[in-house]
Amino acid sequence: MDGILKLRTMLRPARSMAVLAFVLALPHPASAQFHRPLELIPEPTTEDVDPGQTRGSADAVPYEYRRQPVFYRSQEAPGTITVDTSARFLYLIQSPTNAIRYGIRVGRDGFTWTGIQRVTRKAEWPDWTPPPEMIERQPYLPRWMAGGPGNPMGARALYLGSTVYRIHGTNAPETIGHAVSSVFFGMLNEDIEDLYDRVKIGAKVIVRH
Repeated sequence: MDGILKLRTMLRPARSMAVLAFVLALPHPASAQFHRPLELIPEPTTEDVDPGQTRGSADAVPYEYRRQPVFYRSQEAPGTITVDTSARFLYLIQSPTNAIRYGIRVGRDGFTWTGIQRVTRKAEWPDWTPPPEMIERQPYLPRWMAGGPGNPMGARALYLGSTVYRIHGTNAPETIGHAVSSVFFGMLNEDIEDLYDRVKIGAKVIVRH
C-alpha cells in the first residue's frame, strides 16, 4: 500500500507538468493565427476575373449568399465580425442570438489561416497592390492598380491588423459563394458598402474554417 501511495505521489507532479506544458503550448486567443497546410486548402471552384474587368451581376448570386438577418448564437460583442471560410459566410454580430449574414468568396490566401485580428483601417475604392505571394503565383499581375470598378478590391476594404489580409469588394459578383485562386475575403460591392458603414475601426474579426 505504501508503495502505491509513493508511486501516485511521484506521478502527480509529472502529470501536472505535462498538462501545464500542453496548456502553455496552446496559442493565445487574442493573437492566434494558425496556418492550414496547403494540401488541405480547397481547390478553386470557379475562375477569377482579371484585374480591370468586371463579370456577372449581383442578381445571379444564390439566395443563401445574399445579405440577410439570421439567427446566430454568439458570446461576442455586437459589432464583432466572424468569418466562416468553409461555408463562405461572414457574420456581423448584432446580439447574442442575431447577426447579419453576408455571402463571401474566399481565395487561396484566405484559406491559409484562422485567428483573431482587428480592423485597423477602412478605405473607399482602395488602390490595389498585390502581395508578393500573389505575384509569385501570377507574375502577369500589375504591381499597382488605382481604385475603381474593375479593381479586385471593389468599392470598400477593411484591413485586418498589420497583415496582408482584408475584407473587400469584388469586380466579379458571380464568384460569391465560391473559392477562387487568389483573393482574401471578397463580398458584393453593395454588401461591403453596407458592412463598411456598420463596422468601426478596432472591431474584432474572428476567422474560422
